[in-house]
Amino acid sequence: MAYTFNGTEGAPIELKTAKEWAANYRATLKDPKNDRVAHFFGFEIIQQILAEADCVGIRIYYGIDDKGEKQLMLVGADKSGENLLPTEEKALAGGGNIVADMSFPCPSYCPGTSTSL
Repeated sequence: MAYTFNGTEGAPIELKTAKEWAANYRATLKDPKNDRVAHFFGFEIIQQILAEADCVGIRIYYGIDDKGEKQLMLVGADKSGENLLPTEEKALAGGGNIVADMSFPCPSYCPGTSTSL
């Protein structure tokens, strides 16, 4: 399937819908008090990815780390939908594209109850 991204993908959803979707997800958790429900990424890492050459958006991958914990990984994507992955040459030179993680997961870094989904 051929597709092209232009940076306008995605749209707002109603808060009611977001809360329903979050509740649906939490209902599937084996350990609702301890399983991950969210990740926080700071402005700078997101801005760094979006500033990569040819980047029109961010793709988010699910992963499981060496401790068996859920993680999210962010990578830039170009208009053809191709990931903008780092290359060994550019990494050694101290530049180029990145894959981001090192988020702050919830739990432990959660918003207050009045602003949670």
